[in-house]
Amino acid sequence: MSEIVNLKRHRKRLARAEKETQAEANRRQFGRSRLEREKQEAEARRAGQHLDNHKRET
Repeated sequence: MSEIVNLKRHRKRLARAEKETQAEANRRQFGRSRLEREKQEAEARRAGQHLDNHKRET
């Protein structure tokens, strides 16, 4: 005997799995790790401070 499967649950389970695979692909494509984000923010701050330090006073 085969197992009885509720089709609604099965479809929902498949839809969830599909959404999760799409989310994983989006995270890989668009996401940045926390370290990358912090590094970029620190570089931007450092560049801004460097420019501010070299401004002429009028």
